Amino acid sequence: MKSRRIVGDVFVYIILTLLSIIWISPIVWLVLQSFSADPGVNSAALFAPNSYWLGNYQGLVTNMRYEFGSKSWVASDYNFFGYVAGGKFYLGGFINTLVIAFFVMIISTLMTLATAYAFSRLRFKARPGFMRVILILGMFPGFLSLIIMYWFMETIGIRQTIWSMIIIYSGGAGMNYYISKGFFDTISKQIDEAAMVDGATRFQIFYKIIMPLSKPIVVYTALTAFMAPWGEYITSSYILGTTLNNTKDNWTVAIMLNAMLSVTDGTRGRYWGQFCAGAVLVAVPVAILFMCMQRYYVSGVTGGAVKG
Repeated sequence: MKSRRIVGDVFVYIILTLLSIIWISPIVWLVLQSFSADPGVNSAALFAPNSYWLGNYQGLVTNMRYEFGSKSWVASDYNFFGYVAGGKFYLGGFINTLVIAFFVMIISTLMTLATAYAFSRLRFKARPGFMRVILILGMFPGFLSLIIMYWFMETIGIRQTIWSMIIIYSGGAGMNYYISKGFFDTISKQIDEAAMVDGATRFQIFYKIIMPLSKPIVVYTALTAFMAPWGEYITSSYILGTTLNNTKDNWTVAIMLNAMLSVTDGTRGRYWGQFCAGAVLVAVPVAILFMCMQRYYVSGVTGGAVKG
């Protein structure tokens, strides 16, 4: 039995090691390519670049592109972080996405938690019907409503702005109440009753009692809300557009990175190195958030899955 257990453990560790290598290899490859000094995609040095430099990151910060033929820096077609023109600062794709994600996180978290609290604590005639309708609507993919969202934003005159993306991303946040409701269901209702006896209102119970007791689910909801617009491409490209015109200052980072790949010099990507560097920088905020909030994130997922 002992020998069988040892063989089984060795087999499991081998499988886990192989899976870890498969999982981490693309990340290592992307980081190496972001420091590559090779012009474009060099198939001869696909896994290990011939030389390394910081020029790809420098180009993103300064909105410049290194021309390997003339060995000189030229103006880039893409505004990653931002630039100053005429005494005015214009946001870049990274900052645009950060602003959108921040406001969406705040609005969506409030809407989701408020909806979850209402369905968890309040009892009213329309409650079962609302829950069924939300469940049915959640079965349809969001991009089915792209046309109506496009014309609605066009009608009110904010289609090619970051505010239109904030409205779209946070508009249906209340439909994602399921896990938050499950967490609220685990909190004893006797706490609410005791607070109401002391004269507390529903809002005071929600804000001063339930929220402090629900830190894990608040963090989980905020993280998922932040991640939703961070790497999303379909909706943002449809609403903001993808052509290089005067609206590119409102691009999100997903649109910008995709546009970088479409520009080539023959068979080589002109912005390949900057694309890899941008992909690494995009992963930094989410990675930092997860490392700082991992404990609360896991607690929120497991706590919200106890009851439905």
